[in-house]
Amino acid sequence: MHGPEPEDGRHSTPDEDPRPRLWPRFLLSLALLGLLVGLMIGRLTAPEPAQLKVIEVHPDALVLWFEGEPEVREAALEGAYAVWLGAEGEAAKGRLRMGSALVSWHLQASQGGMLLRFVSVRGVRGGWQLDEREGRWRLAVELREE
Repeated sequence: MHGPEPEDGRHSTPDEDPRPRLWPRFLLSLALLGLLVGLMIGRLTAPEPAQLKVIEVHPDALVLWFEGEPEVREAALEGAYAVWLGAEGEAAKGRLRMGSALVSWHLQASQGGMLLRFVSVRGVRGGWQLDEREGRWRLAVELREE
């Protein structure tokens, strides 16, 4: 029963614990440690990007030689043709002949790889073929008029 006596802390309700709670901090540190270890293992097991070694200019085609297999994606732009390569190498540019027209090509570093673009006064379409020859990878990009 409550009476006119002042509260002096001798009741069954415990006081707040002044010590910090360690369980949430412990779980957070385990999660962070797991994330960091996973990132390190991912970096160690990631494959090396393919290296561009040689560029050969042929009539209606451009041939690129790589050490390692590159990832290849194409994009048809209005009047131009582009190929994204998951590889590393030196930037380059030049011209090649497509029938009676000249085609300018430009290879430059891009986000996560390289971008190979073909531009001509006439519309350009293309296709590519990737195959392995003698331990190296050959990418042939063939061009045709739109």
